[in-house]
Amino acid sequence: MRANFDKQLDQLNLLLLNMAACVEQIIAMSIKSLEEQNTELAQQTVEFDTKINDYEKEIERLCLKLLLQYQPVFADDLRRVSTALKMITDMERIGDQAADIAELNITLIAQKKSWDLGEISQMARCTAMMVSHSIDAYVNHDEALAGAVIASDDEVDNLFNRIKSNVIEQIAEDKSKGEQAVDTVMIAKYFERIGDHAVNIAEWVMFSITGVHKEKKIM
Repeated sequence: MRANFDKQLDQLNLLLLNMAACVEQIIAMSIKSLEEQNTELAQQTVEFDTKINDYEKEIERLCLKLLLQYQPVFADDLRRVSTALKMITDMERIGDQAADIAELNITLIAQKKSWDLGEISQMARCTAMMVSHSIDAYVNHDEALAGAVIASDDEVDNLFNRIKSNVIEQIAEDKSKGEQAVDTVMIAKYFERIGDHAVNIAEWVMFSITGVHKEKKIM
């Protein structure tokens, strides 16, 4: 019985890694479509979100199976499976937000707007790494790596604040840039939220290891 449980737990880990890889990919696709002003890639990004949703459903089914079929479940096993259920919710939201960025980009391309993405590109790559490391922390039961993900959120927040400050300065200098400035802040906010979801995942990893959870609030 225990051997079968462990086998399915390994399957859960593999599915989580596959879902995380898709989440990393959709973030990369969204930022590349922004940088290249590529409508086709942006549309592919929107459609790719369906794959992440499918993984969420599959993992949810497996988690419920583990909880219902194998009783009693040890406390650490229960935390690990319940953590996976919480994590996939955050990963699904990350996919949604990357798709939202792509949808906004399709509109911006149609309006023929040009972009200087500098710090937004930096935010995107930082948040993608946070997501990757948070999943690695879960699979490897690595409390230190989960803590590093939580700490790295400060960098994303600082980048977002700098982008907001730059936007305010641009509007002050030229009010005609107001609409584009708002679009810039919206895109930056999506990436900031992705960072928040990565922190959520890392905090659930900490819970799976320690039994203590401190949730980050996402606006």
